[in-house]
Amino acid sequence: MSILIKNKEQIDGIRKSSKLAGELLIYIADFVKEGVSTGYLDELIHNYTIEHGAIPATLNYSGFPKSCCISINEVICHGIPSPDVILKNGDIVNIDVTTILDGYFGDTSKMFTIGQVSDTAQKLVDATKHCLNLGIQQVRPGNNIGNIGYAISRYATAQGFSVVYEFCGHGVGVEFHEDPQIDHAARKNSGPAMKPGMIFTIEPMINEGRPRVKVDEIDGWTARTIDQKLSAQFEHTILVTETGFEVLTDVSNEY
Repeated sequence: MSILIKNKEQIDGIRKSSKLAGELLIYIADFVKEGVSTGYLDELIHNYTIEHGAIPATLNYSGFPKSCCISINEVICHGIPSPDVILKNGDIVNIDVTTILDGYFGDTSKMFTIGQVSDTAQKLVDATKHCLNLGIQQVRPGNNIGNIGYAISRYATAQGFSVVYEFCGHGVGVEFHEDPQIDHAARKNSGPAMKPGMIFTIEPMINEGRPRVKVDEIDGWTARTIDQKLSAQFEHTILVTETGFEVLTDVSNEY
């Protein structure tokens, strides 16, 4: 494992790209509603990204055909936007965006609820956001990376949910996917120690039912829960600072 410690110039660039990614999710929120197609949302996200001098990182990444991932209900991640997929009352929706601005990457995602969602769906969404918060609170120099996943999995399972282990967070900034791998279910005090200048995503995927994943055999991307039960995800890009953390994609001052 070769973990890149970012220098000041790199951190400044990644901070700007991450800010744009965060602003992109705020922009798209007004359009995420019943009757709208995911293809239309992707078009808006693509245009906003380009108009702000950036490139959508997912577009043509290993053959992925769209400018963002939009994952609905039982889709865990990597949902492909389409004009044929229409948001419905009761849906829970993850929108995942990654910007490349001046060569630097910023990666974030969040959940949206459409109309009236079930109590179970709302509990899952709320618990998943709390899982992200618990993971972020573990970020500080000297702490083991595994404690992020330990905190997340301990809470998620206590709420009656499961943690996806087949996808994980990752180093980011100079490349789309870098070391280290950030597992969202991990043993306490496992993994390398965090150091100032590390930048990575924390992006827990929490399932209503079983943790397993099934990837669509036709499109090769869409990852669904194996039991067709709901899944939720939140994601931020995090910088390890000298004293703790900076959430680079947080433009709402939540942290």
